Amino acid sequence: MATTNALPPRLPPRPARPRHPSPPLPPLPVDQSSLPLPLSGHPSSPSDPGISFPSYSIEVLPPPYSEVDEFPAFSVTYDDDYQASSDIARPRVHSMNGSTRPLGRTPSTIITSGDSIEMPFPEPQITARSASYIQPQQIRQRARSHMDSLPTLHVQPSSMSLASTVSSYNQDHDSDYEIVSDHSHEAEDLSRELSNLSMNSEEILRRFQAGELSEINQAWHRLVPAEAREALGEREVQRQSVIFEVFKAEREYVADLETIEDVIIKGLEDASPPVIPPEHLQIFIDQVFGNLNQVLSQHQRLLAELFARQREQHPLVQSVADIILDAVLKANFRSAYETYIKHYPLSESFHRNELKRNQAYNKFMEAISLDPRIRKRDLITFISRPVTRLPRLNLVLEKILKLTDKEHEHPDLEALPIILGILGDFIKSTQPGIEAAESKVKYWELCESLLYQKGEIIDMDLYDDSRTLVYSGPLSRLGRSESGWYAQMMELTGSLLDHYFVLTRDEIKVNGLIKRHLVSRPLSLFYLRLGSFTAPPEVQRTKSEDGNLLDSLRSTSVTVYPFTIYHASGKSSRRYTFYVASDGIRKRWYSAFVNTLGVYKARQDGNMLFYARSLTDRFFRVRGLHVAYGTDIRLSGRVTTAVSFVCGEKKFIAVGCQTGIYVSALGVEEFRRVFTHANPTGLAAIETLGSRVYNKFIIHVEGSLFSYSLDIVAQAALGKIQSSKEITDTMERVARYDSTVVFFKHLHIGERQFIMYTVKRRLQSSLDLHVVEVMHTGHPSVMSPQRTNSHSSRKNPSFKPFGELGYVPRDAYDISPLTKTVGICAEKGIIIVDPTNLRSRFLVVPDLSEASTVPSIHGLKVNLEDARPLGLVSLPGSVHSRDNEILVVFDLVGCYITRQGRPSRSAGFIKWETKATSFAHRGKHIFLFSSQFIEIRNITSGVIVQVIEGVDIRLLYPGRGNVESLVAMKGSKDDKDGTSVKIAVLEETTEIPVATPVSASPNAWDEWDM
Repeated sequence: MATTNALPPRLPPRPARPRHPSPPLPPLPVDQSSLPLPLSGHPSSPSDPGISFPSYSIEVLPPPYSEVDEFPAFSVTYDDDYQASSDIARPRVHSMNGSTRPLGRTPSTIITSGDSIEMPFPEPQITARSASYIQPQQIRQRARSHMDSLPTLHVQPSSMSLASTVSSYNQDHDSDYEIVSDHSHEAEDLSRELSNLSMNSEEILRRFQAGELSEINQAWHRLVPAEAREALGEREVQRQSVIFEVFKAEREYVADLETIEDVIIKGLEDASPPVIPPEHLQIFIDQVFGNLNQVLSQHQRLLAELFARQREQHPLVQSVADIILDAVLKANFRSAYETYIKHYPLSESFHRNELKRNQAYNKFMEAISLDPRIRKRDLITFISRPVTRLPRLNLVLEKILKLTDKEHEHPDLEALPIILGILGDFIKSTQPGIEAAESKVKYWELCESLLYQKGEIIDMDLYDDSRTLVYSGPLSRLGRSESGWYAQMMELTGSLLDHYFVLTRDEIKVNGLIKRHLVSRPLSLFYLRLGSFTAPPEVQRTKSEDGNLLDSLRSTSVTVYPFTIYHASGKSSRRYTFYVASDGIRKRWYSAFVNTLGVYKARQDGNMLFYARSLTDRFFRVRGLHVAYGTDIRLSGRVTTAVSFVCGEKKFIAVGCQTGIYVSALGVEEFRRVFTHANPTGLAAIETLGSRVYNKFIIHVEGSLFSYSLDIVAQAALGKIQSSKEITDTMERVARYDSTVVFFKHLHIGERQFIMYTVKRRLQSSLDLHVVEVMHTGHPSVMSPQRTNSHSSRKNPSFKPFGELGYVPRDAYDISPLTKTVGICAEKGIIIVDPTNLRSRFLVVPDLSEASTVPSIHGLKVNLEDARPLGLVSLPGSVHSRDNEILVVFDLVGCYITRQGRPSRSAGFIKWETKATSFAHRGKHIFLFSSQFIEIRNITSGVIVQVIEGVDIRLLYPGRGNVESLVAMKGSKDDKDGTSVKIAVLEETTEIPVATPVSASPNAWDEWDM
């Protein structure tokens, strides 16, 4: 991508070195069919609207010699006809003084454009082993025979790379040095001849250095005509392309660092009103950007020298090693990087913390992202550039060294290993910081390039400071082809984070940016399980759909090695079999998974937010595998419901199961059967609230709703009541005896206690909705309106009907209380009802009435078609704020709505990792219960914070206020007495405070004083 203002404004460009072309000679006729280069027309080069080369007409001039050429590396070959006309003698070269062209050599071609002479082109018949350097052995032979005629060589600082390199640490001028330098000038002459191919070469180079070329044209082969590339050979073309990348990368690097100073730092300093408080601004800049200005000044000087070398030698740059060596040898260069790299983690931390707490800083970052120099990149991308610069430069220099001809004494063969050694030692000395920073950079690059499915809210908590990228690599997976006729291998990328496994399909944009499309929902390590990693290799046949019909029918055999991972809650529906190229890669993936899962589990076990504390794992039993068929043993049967309560100063738990209702004091596990009601569907305890005594124990069983004295139930659990008559004497019916209660809920509204229940009647298309107020002892109600309780047999009933009778759909099945209203869960949505006025207008949420016109709401509607509503949860915040959201909980997904019922957050939705059968709310978290997992999420963000695993899990009591939720699951005992049922309470853990070290006594070490 083109970078504007890439040329450093602080360092004016050095003027180009003057060129001295030889005067043209008259052309000689020649058989043009014998020439290897085109004789007329345009050079073959990629079309580029921004780069144009003049049309050339080439006339070949014979290059005769007076004796046999002593340079086989540059031997001239002719056919018979051409050789016959080449007997004109030409003097040898005896001095390098004077013209920049060898004295005896005449140009072999004259390139013209119209009537004007453009520039000479080197002899097309030259066959060189290395166009950038002449064979040294043959150079020495010639030099020895003319040693006396050679003058003393004076080395200039801007001359060939070997001279500049050696001058850094060796000032001797021996004869070997002079010999090599002599022929370096011949290579320099070849470079100069190649640079004269086009009149607009300097203009194109100027535009490149200024960042004015389009991204597609910023490559060496785009700036050099085809004749030059053909003359150099493939290896040297590759080498020049890599050297060109050094110029380009350095220009972009300096431009990014200058952008930090000009756009970000200066923007913070000039912001009005201030983004950062003025008294903290300079401290913040120092902490976030460190010594960035020192790094920038070093590279501005380096870039100026590189650009000067490029202007002197383009298109055949002999070397940049001497310039880079001079830079890395400077102590200031290395110390600037060492300081910056060590400070980088703190820089990132200060930036992220400021983003979290300063809204103005967030808005400032959003505003500067519109600047064309920022290109919508975040600050992390910019401040991490120095961290990865030297390792990347090291890799480029290694590539140049590999492409340098080893058969000749090229100066890079000596200089580049020195640079690589210096950089390698420096990188190793800062390796811990660099590795951490590089891993962080890769991680953020992954995060910033992820593209999510539209509508789905996926919050993986990527901005936590502890997040890291553990392992990443290409993976293949079988999938259907676009035509659907056959299976084909899909090329994907797997990325293992410290808490998620992400599978993406990478797309490389024209500008080089990588966009990673999620092909599957990220797999949390809570649920990731390992399958087989030892399956034998397979031979897969792949077909191509890109070619013609014949190509699409052909197949290629590839040996691949499979491994399998799967989702613990969807072993068949979310099972992934991947293929890699070798068994070694498969083993590396296995090692990465095992190590990461081990660390993750240990971290979760040590940082649990909630703990399932067992209340009983012995008393309640169901028939298990070890119970012989026909054995007559007493089993409690399946547990269906439970509730905990406080009576006096003791805590109790009541458990309903297949054989009745058992009650026990907490902590003693001595359960007594207080009621014989089998399989109750719901229990509630209405205790004393302040000075108001309610003392009610509610039971919903077989369509009836009963109330008993809570004190009597507690005394029976303690064994103080032996007669059941004392218990039944306290019984009251909450609903009429001839009513069939479908479900009920105990509600708190202000300081009042209510029971809401629904009644089913025959031949009725809806359910009757009743609300009764629970009366406290000795305090008559003052709330109105009330209606007569015609079905009560007492003069002062404990339950008084409240308000008018309401109606809800017949398919309703649960009640979800909010602060002042309740939600009635039905198959087609949740109906919001005011319990104090059942005849008021109902509201069905979520409101999807705009689905036909708003695509995002339509997408939400599609995802809710098969979902079953479970209830509502108000997000934390002020209860009086109309901006507060409500989380609508379904069995498969969740979505956010406003207080008016309209979808919020762009109608996004969260998919649960497992299908929930019920839920509970506790503080800032929501519990989603399934048969195997308790999934705990943050209500506001939807982030998974913990998963509790078990067998046959079910919610017994959702909890309310300070009362924790009760759950049942398979217990740890399975013997001849049956399989135990574990009943646990979900308690919130507390953070263990860090112990403060105690200072030793001042006289503690006196006896050791020497």
